[in-house]
Amino acid sequence: MLVLVVYYTMNGHTHSLAEAVAEGARRVEGADVALRRVPETLSAAELKRRGALAEAAKVFETVPFCTPEELEEADAVIFGTPSYLGNMAGQMRIFLDSLGDQWKRNALVGKAGSVFVSSGSQHGGQESTILNFHPTLLHLGMVVVGLPYTFESQRRIDEVAGGSPYGASTIVGRAGERTPSETELAGARFLGKHVAEIASKLAR
Repeated sequence: MLVLVVYYTMNGHTHSLAEAVAEGARRVEGADVALRRVPETLSAAELKRRGALAEAAKVFETVPFCTPEELEEADAVIFGTPSYLGNMAGQMRIFLDSLGDQWKRNALVGKAGSVFVSSGSQHGGQESTILNFHPTLLHLGMVVVGLPYTFESQRRIDEVAGGSPYGASTIVGRAGERTPSETELAGARFLGKHVAEIASKLAR
């Protein structure tokens, strides 16, 4: 059973969640898990202007880019994106828009699909980004999987943290100064394991 974790990241926050998602998925017996990125569309000059961190890029630039054909081989695909103005990153949208052939051939129908995000603030569009992502998964025929309340930390009120029934998430701060908390990483691991378990059941 193959689980793909496909994401876009600029400064590594979504990459950190992606690693945690992959760690959780690997806890399911028989799960083969692979990290993939979607291609960057911004120039080096524009990335620098936006404050992209060169040191962070050294960590995630070793992750291969995803191809549409790889999605066909997977039993589950867990997508990750920063939230930009309440929606997914343009880089992710462009990748999803390249899946027209897979849509025409119903190549992704019945596969488990899920979403995790990062945003600058607690109310920075985490939920709307995931909810805006779901229609694409449904049009592709995927089985949408969220983050159920069996992840008990969703009920915590003693700290500010990402995470909702729609998926795992992290808050990065306006300048990207915050790294994912242990609660947020635990949510990502839970999501990865939960999606892999669902995919295993669908495969049977």
